[in-house]
Amino acid sequence: MNDRSAPPERRLDRRIPLGCAAAIHLPGSVTVEAECIELSISGMTLHSTYVPGESETIEVSVSSPNGAAPLHARLEVKRCHALGGGRYEIGGAIVQVLG
Repeated sequence: MNDRSAPPERRLDRRIPLGCAAAIHLPGSVTVEAECIELSISGMTLHSTYVPGESETIEVSVSSPNGAAPLHARLEVKRCHALGGGRYEIGGAIVQVLG
């Protein structure tokens, strides 16, 4: 018999779905709009038009849904794939919380 159940969850940290406004801050004071789809203590998933390089470290700020100060962090890109329409899903590990 073939077991076709879903593969086991490999993430150790619980992910919280958000759908909050975010921004990717690039060198030269360039900011690219993004949306934070989910967040955990160790990482996040973003949707954006920006295409990062493999293992690139980017600075990201995520707006709080309740009006608190935004999360500002450095994110090491672990994956990026096209969603269509010029948008990409970026998944990464938080390597440093900046504020």
